[in-house]
Amino acid sequence: MATLGVTHTLQYEPVQEVSLALDDLEEERGLDVPIHVDAASGGFIAPFIQPSVVWDFRLPRVKSINASGHKFGLAPLGCGWAIWRETGDLPEELIFRVKYLGGNMPTFALNFSRPGGQVVAQYYNFIRLGRQGYTKITQGCADVGIWFADQVRKLGMFDLIYDGRGGVPGCTWTLKRGQDPGFSLYDLADRLRVRGWQVPAYPMPAIRSDLIVQRVLARLGVSRDLAGLLLEDLQRAIQHFQKNPSQRSLTRQNAGGYHHN
Repeated sequence: MATLGVTHTLQYEPVQEVSLALDDLEEERGLDVPIHVDAASGGFIAPFIQPSVVWDFRLPRVKSINASGHKFGLAPLGCGWAIWRETGDLPEELIFRVKYLGGNMPTFALNFSRPGGQVVAQYYNFIRLGRQGYTKITQGCADVGIWFADQVRKLGMFDLIYDGRGGVPGCTWTLKRGQDPGFSLYDLADRLRVRGWQVPAYPMPAIRSDLIVQRVLARLGVSRDLAGLLLEDLQRAIQHFQKNPSQRSLTRQNAGGYHHN
């Protein structure tokens, strides 16, 4: 499984390179490994502003893709999509055969009553916006992420992990190595939260447990003006810690959590 838009860094995993590596594996050992692409965010971004990124069914090894309509698809919360290359790629055990209204109906969905409003809203967006509209909106989000990344770089105390270019709109940074600014990224996230911003700090997976990152996501509604206000509060938070160094830096263990509720 490859992820088109990693939660921690917003970057795309190299689906095409993974596919080529699996081609080599099959040639060497005879193992035919299919690919599922988790395009929860990137599935509604790459087709519109990064068409040169090859990650989808253009790669024969990609058999299934999922995307979240409620993220960059602009649909209400709870709308998600999954698509398979061919009928044979959908495992039979995932299909429910429901005897309902006098017939035997195969279905791949959550059984029984579910509201359809999210699907209708998604369909409306497809018809109303089209490819041109989604491209315009997504490019606007990406422009905000790039601008914010450039401003974070200018602050001088952070290293950019992701500069907003080539992935999900937004940016990701970490504290410069070998420097002690008097606060941790968890402290910074906590201070920004006082101002109403949720700018989470994340520990990376075990293989990079030494790295803590912080990210900003630029979705529809995060305008250039709003991003400017966030930057001002980020600068105020830094100035606060410069005048009042944190006596007990927050860590992964004692920092407040972030969730999607």
